[in-house]
Amino acid sequence: MNTPQNNGQTPRTGTLLWTVQERTLGAAADLDWATDELAVVRQAAAAGETVPDLVRIYVPEPTVAFGQRDARLPGFESATQAARAHGFEPVVRRAGGRAAAYHHGCVVVDHLSAEPDAALRQRQRFSDFADLFVDAFAAAGVPSRVGEIPGEYCPGEFSVRGDAPEHPVKLAGSAQRVVKGAWLFSTHVVVTDSAPLRAVLEDVYRELGLEMDARTVGGASDVFEGVDVPGFVDALREQYTHWADAQGLTVVDAPTPRT
Repeated sequence: MNTPQNNGQTPRTGTLLWTVQERTLGAAADLDWATDELAVVRQAAAAGETVPDLVRIYVPEPTVAFGQRDARLPGFESATQAARAHGFEPVVRRAGGRAAAYHHGCVVVDHLSAEPDAALRQRQRFSDFADLFVDAFAAAGVPSRVGEIPGEYCPGEFSVRGDAPEHPVKLAGSAQRVVKGAWLFSTHVVVTDSAPLRAVLEDVYRELGLEMDARTVGGASDVFEGVDVPGFVDALREQYTHWADAQGLTVVDAPTPRT
């Protein structure tokens, strides 16, 4: 297990609100909620208010979240049609890289925080939270590690990967949006039922004209069959509690605001 660190930050005293969103707002609205909330956090921090950290967990509707660069490609419209043909709603996100897909076998984790000079620790944040998710997978019985898989979808240096029997698979990917005085760190985790994700991403990437090895599309249950979404969320809560303790924060259950 990786020991949580505050990496030179001044220890904080406060609260981390932990909220599990129980009903969907819709594919686009679920995605937009976090960036809209980031603006609220930024404004409150600028006004000198004490702003607790907020972690929102939700199970998404079948969605293909395209990156801004994807939307400028000639094949974008065809790719959105391919997503719909598989029963996935195409949306364009404001943070992150290339297209990623998720559905009811996945979990999306949005962490919002007010932090002066938030841009200074952007890379460190990727590293720290990748380690946190590796620990959460381990607590759920899923061995994993940090590192990009050659040919993976939405490639990233801090992807979390697992060794499925046939080929390494991407278990989690993250994106970050930083504004003056605040940040949003969003992670999507594939827990179960990876086959529909593999099928839709193979077609979407072909239409976009992007290379992608479909064997990298997988989930935690491809590595360890005993994992499910509730079990992973429980494991994540445990690891986030350790992280919060290291930051001087107390985890408190809360309803999702402004839904």
